[in-house]
Formats: sequence, C-alpha cells, structure tokens
Amino acid sequence: MYFFEVRQQPHPMRNTVFKYRTILCILCCLFALAPAARAGDLLVFAAASLKNAFDELAHHHEERTGEMVAISYAGSSVLARQIMAGAPADLFVSANPQWMDELEKTGDIAQGSRQDLVANKLLLVGAPGITGPVRDIDDLLSLLGDGRLAVGLLGAVPAGIYAQQAFEQLGWLDHIQPKLAQADNVRNVLALVVRGEAKMGVVYKSDLLARPGLAVLKEFSATAMTRSFTRPH
Repeated sequence: MYFFEVRQQPHPMRNTVFKYRTILCILCCLFALAPAARAGDLLVFAAASLKNAFDELAHHHEERTGEMVAISYAGSSVLARQIMAGAPADLFVSANPQWMDELEKTGDIAQGSRQDLVANKLLLVGAPGITGPVRDIDDLLSLLGDGRLAVGLLGAVPAGIYAQQAFEQLGWLDHIQPKLAQADNVRNVLALVVRGEAKMGVVYKSDLLARPGLAVLKEFSATAMTRSFTRPH
C-alpha cells in the first residue's frame, strides 16, 4: 500500500518550488519544503489517515521557515473532486491510485510527478472491551453479534475500497455487508469504534497512533491494498 502525493499544474500566481524528504517509520515522516515563491500559506490536501503525521510535518515546516501550512483533511475521493472542480491545492496526498488516474486524465497534476511514497497496513480493530483474534468468519460474527462493523464508504474512499477488497478475498463480504456502518473517511471509522458505536472497524495501522489502546483483531493481506505517490518536479 502506498500513498500518493500530487501537486496541481502550476498556476501563474502559485508557482511554488519544493524539495522533499520523507521517511516511513511507523508512519513517522519528515520532509522539508523549499521556501515558497509566493506569499501566503502552503495549501495541502491530505487523506484523513495522515492527520497525525502531517500535523507534525506542518509544525516542523512552520518552525523552520516561518511560513504557514494549511492542511485540509478528508477522504481522497472528496479531495480529488475538489481539485478537479478548481480548488487551489499546492500538494495533494491521496490514498488510492484510481483517483490519481482521474486527476491525470483531467490534467490537474504536474506531469511526470507521480511516485510511490510510503506504505501502511490494513487492520480490523475492536472497540474497547472487544478482543480477538479473528481467524475466520465464525470468529468475526461471534464477536460482532448484533453490533456494527465500521468501514469507509465501499467503492468510494480508499479505506472502504481496501476493506471491500479484503473481505472479498476472504469470502466474508456477503456475510457481513448487512452489518456494515459506512463512514466518509477512515478517521470517522476510528471514531465510531472508539466511542463504541461500532464493535469493530477497518482502519490503517497508522491510525492506531492516535488511539493506541484498541485491540488489533486481524491484519489483512497486503494484496488488498495498492497505493501510489506523486511529487512536484
């Protein structure tokens, strides 16, 4: 699984030059951005699952340069549609290759800028008091009972797409689909689990940095996830 980083085609008034450095260590990232060639904030659109890491990156950049970084977090599909509608993003970090494909088709990313960035893992986690492991569909249904399983919007946001792929690979989807509670991004999935409104949820491993007390019931195969990255030239 990889993240995408994408910048829109440069606008004459937003011609910003960057260099970056990114290191993945349990989703601890560090990058440096060269000083902006225009006044005002750097506007970053980022997948909701990156909030902790990118808040820290923004803080480091602001301390280093004195320039402000504004970050808009949402599901990758929402952000991609906003960019296609003309939203003035300088940098876009997505969690799904299909939305990058769409932005390439519409000419909304810098040509040749797309590259892989970092990896993550997809986990099934339990609400407080729910422990595993979940080895098969019988384990899952027994633990779930009459409760709900929170996922990202199936077929729409990356966390939901990957959850659907994982369940289909295991042959579980038909059994659990009536029990799914779908949310518009993975952080909202996490919130449903933390509050106990869903007994289980499918999130990224990096999301547990925000809520480390949740039990990991299952780690899904990496083949359920595919991501890519783009960087400015």
